[in-house]
Amino acid sequence: MKQVRDHYFREAKREGYAARSVYKLEEIDRRRGLLRPGLRVLDLGSAPGSWLQYAAERVGRQGRVVGVDLQPIRQALPPNVTVIEGDVFELPPERLMDAGGRFHIVLSDMAPNTTGIPSADAARSARLVARALELAQAVVEPGGALLAKAFQGAELPALRAAFGQAFETVTLEKPKASRSESVEIFLLGRGRR
Repeated sequence: MKQVRDHYFREAKREGYAARSVYKLEEIDRRRGLLRPGLRVLDLGSAPGSWLQYAAERVGRQGRVVGVDLQPIRQALPPNVTVIEGDVFELPPERLMDAGGRFHIVLSDMAPNTTGIPSADAARSARLVARALELAQAVVEPGGALLAKAFQGAELPALRAAFGQAFETVTLEKPKASRSESVEIFLLGRGRR
């Protein structure tokens, strides 16, 4: 994976975050008010751990954050964080809820291993977003939310429509911390039906 050593990279290092991607979540959270003390958060695709760090700070000691990734998290994390090393396609919703109960919000920064073929990469990304949506419908409380990274491509309108079936409101978010050349965009569904 290409390492971008820009302003966000330097800020993440300086502030002790595992990756620059923390600023994408922070910007969306600041704009949309997603995270607050006491919430239960599920973070899919959580390695290297910057979203876990940020979410844990925002929900505080009364909150709970559960992270899932194929890769181990090497970052030191606070006691209100539990990490499950596993494949989201193989983990049943009950296993996720065992670790944190029903969740108020699911965050997904999952990305596929890219091929360099935009249509193939977008299709792989769409499969991850569809799984995040499937899990969110099983583990998120009514009224809860899902924020999921997707690659722009032919599948995006269908993903947005699927979010519309599951949530009261759906918005597309493109934070400034996303590189301008990046095809990533975030789908935000709020008010789970």
